[in-house]
Amino acid sequence: MLNNNRHIKVAVAMSGGVDSSVAAALLIKKGFRVIGLTMKLFSSSEAHSSTNCCADEAIESAERAASTLCIEHRVIDCRNEFKERVISNFLNEYANARTPNPCVVCNKSIKFGLLMEKALAMGCTHLATGHYARISQRQGRYILTKAKDKQKDQSYFLWMLSQKQLKSIAFPLGHYEKQQIRKMAVSLDLEAANKPESQEICFIPKGHYSEYMNNITNSISGEIIDVNGKILGQHRGIINYTIGQREGLGIALGKPQYVIGIDSSKNRVIVGDDQLLYKNILNVADVNWFIKVPSRQIKAGVKIRNQHKGSPAFIKPTGEQSVQIRFTQSQRAISPGQSAVFYRGDLVLGGGLIK
Repeated sequence: MLNNNRHIKVAVAMSGGVDSSVAAALLIKKGFRVIGLTMKLFSSSEAHSSTNCCADEAIESAERAASTLCIEHRVIDCRNEFKERVISNFLNEYANARTPNPCVVCNKSIKFGLLMEKALAMGCTHLATGHYARISQRQGRYILTKAKDKQKDQSYFLWMLSQKQLKSIAFPLGHYEKQQIRKMAVSLDLEAANKPESQEICFIPKGHYSEYMNNITNSISGEIIDVNGKILGQHRGIINYTIGQREGLGIALGKPQYVIGIDSSKNRVIVGDDQLLYKNILNVADVNWFIKVPSRQIKAGVKIRNQHKGSPAFIKPTGEQSVQIRFTQSQRAISPGQSAVFYRGDLVLGGGLIK
């Protein structure tokens, strides 16, 4: 939360894109002393694509945006921490037959972890970003809330944030539509005004996902089996597969087959008919609540991936940081390792990792 107190120092995480640049501009307009911070996550040799949010070209774009806005800009070296906390976690999760979301981990550990620590050490009261989300206060707690622009809402990626972190975060874009932000960027003569958005994983070269995964990991081939254990073919390493996948299986049975399970202990990929992908019960661990921890079952909307619209479900606490979710209607391709995020209207109640 950030009150409209003038002349206090606020850091903005700047990627060189339109959202973070306009976020900085909005804070300047309100009278805050703004400093732009850009994370350096890759060495020059590792910056595979100009779409990388924190590669050299993006850093230069952020510097130019800061210059246009007449604010100080600094580059914060986060390479070692990013590799240890985000990339290593990503690879370990895949190796253990889970489908991770590196953006969730990066937000918790790097952007609102390491970068926020640097900002506060510089005398800033808050770290602002270009995320489309909002923060409200209820009953003495900070509550994450969906953005006004529901198509751009990014609250799904922010469920890991703690109360301490939310206290020092600002989301200037949360009350705006994306098209408004574009118009502001044009009026401010920002070069990022018409810059395309990137939906890629920042540390994987665009269009080279399989190549990257196989180069950086020791992928071992193994058996593709059906639900009865019959061997149907060979896979290229379990790290290349995820629940619900149909393409690239390399088997022909005369009917569509999908990945319905991955057994990392036996290095096997299990395939079956589409109907086997539907489940209505899942267990969630490492739960982080924004509301007071429920003492009994509650009903909420639950999203099991970013593009999932969310579906009504009953959430039953099973431990201090674990819950069981029972959907009122079965959901397709529930993937271990992905995030399950709980909503009540626009309010984010909490979230956790699907087991």
